[in-house]
Amino acid sequence: MNIIPASYGTSFVLKKDQVLTVMDLFGEQVSDLFCISATDKNEILSCARSLDFNDQLFLTVGDKLYSNRCQVMLEIIDDTCGRHDLLMPPCSLEMFRVVEGDKTFYHRSCHENLSLNLALHGTAADQITNSFNIFMNVEVTHSGAIIIQVPKSRAGDFISFRAHMDLIVALTACSHEATNAGTLKDIGYQINS
Repeated sequence: MNIIPASYGTSFVLKKDQVLTVMDLFGEQVSDLFCISATDKNEILSCARSLDFNDQLFLTVGDKLYSNRCQVMLEIIDDTCGRHDLLMPPCSLEMFRVVEGDKTFYHRSCHENLSLNLALHGTAADQITNSFNIFMNVEVTHSGAIIIQVPKSRAGDFISFRAHMDLIVALTACSHEATNAGTLKDIGYQINS
């Protein structure tokens, strides 16, 4: 099992048909996932297409993550938590500055971690749109309000994806305390053929 330290990220190549498993090691910890085609950097994860083609707000086993070109990138093949998010963008330095009301405030963020790690593969930060937020628990009220709740994941919960194309994947151990029940923890992942 590979470990992503709390508030950091990683990236790697995931080949077609390989399986990526992401595990919440300690419980109530989100992991942001973003991916791009390994053969065309302009083909990127589209959460909007994924919502549209699955007709689901909360994806789980059997559901697929699609690219901006409407191609399947990843398919969820196992999921012990069952609650993840497609609506919220990765937390960013700008978000933290708005929340703090301080333009000089610094806080590590998922967008920074995704950007730094995807830059190693020649991907620009501006290409990173909404991430698939593993274990994130977002509720939408009848009036349309979006409320971030405590993740439902417990220690040892995991989600597994099968790649439908060669991908460059970036993962984080989310940096936003409020999203992770007040504490930041490590995330585990492994790749199997």
